[in-house]
Amino acid sequence: MKKITRKKHLEMKLQSIPNHPKPKVGLEQYTTPATIASDLVWNAFSLGDIENRNIVDLGCGTGVFAIASALMGSASSVGVDVDGDSISLAFDVKDKLNVDNADFIVSDICEFNPALDVDTVFQNPPFGSQKKADSGQDLKFVDKAIDLNPDVLYSFHMASTQDFLIGYYEDNNLEITHIFRYNFPIPKIYDFHTKEKRNVDVIVIRAFLK
Repeated sequence: MKKITRKKHLEMKLQSIPNHPKPKVGLEQYTTPATIASDLVWNAFSLGDIENRNIVDLGCGTGVFAIASALMGSASSVGVDVDGDSISLAFDVKDKLNVDNADFIVSDICEFNPALDVDTVFQNPPFGSQKKADSGQDLKFVDKAIDLNPDVLYSFHMASTQDFLIGYYEDNNLEITHIFRYNFPIPKIYDFHTKEKRNVDVIVIRAFLK
């Protein structure tokens, strides 16, 4: 597999990853656009967090961050998701793109135990924005990432929760180095959606354990 050396080429590769064919509203499954995924992974690569690193993508969905990291020269990339349909599609994409250093596991993230030391974690968790009972799901992902003891963490969150999150990260001995901002498009894929598309302001926090 030839390593990608240009951001635009990475984006073009990720555009070939299809949307989830059967998204489950209870899991808040939304596909991360190739433009956002490629930008974040390219920045992570520039910061030394990808090449020859062991990557874990928690709640990986169809595997965009695990696959992107593998394309950028990771030592290994592992995607973890509780949804078997997502993992099946991720394996299909891996084969289609001839990615040989990525693997995928069906598991609740809380039960996941990596075989290798983890260098970098990516996660785009459900935010609990549809059901109040599920609010705080992103914090469960942060807690799991801390347990994995990586060198660095990249985590998506609603931009409106930034002030709270900064405090939460600090309280958990995480030092924030960067906050990336994106306008995340949410297409009309569930019955309760009333608009063809709406845009949500999100942040991605890069942090490491102090």
